Amino acid sequence: MVTSQERDTRARFAERYAAEAVEEVVIGGDWGANGYTTRAEADRLGALLGLDAGSSLLDLGAGRGWPGLYLAAATGCRVTLTDVPIEGLRQAVARARAEGVSARAVAVAASARWLPFRARAFDAVVHTDVLC
Repeated sequence: MVTSQERDTRARFAERYAAEAVEEVVIGGDWGANGYTTRAEADRLGALLGLDAGSSLLDLGAGRGWPGLYLAAATGCRVTLTDVPIEGLRQAVARARAEGVSARAVAVAASARWLPFRARAFDAVVHTDVLC
């Protein structure tokens, strides 16, 4: 069930996901970032979480897929990207194809308040730059 607040959030973020100019300078790479987590911080997250090819990761508020897609590429884990704004997830799916991780990446339009997953479905969860 999509609330009016979620619809407003989708509309507000529609334009934000069109800008990509400063990402290389800010985070150290072009990974579709829409937050402030650097590549070094994402690498640290992957290491601390023990992500590898046998792991499943949930990225809450994934936007365009940063850092979930990066972690999937860097560690071999499977990633499920969730967010409310569809525009960001569309870009994440395209990015997953471009990075060769689409077989291990799924995008789900869902609010962190109402996740459509069973308990303990993931080995790890990240939510960088997200207030849940």
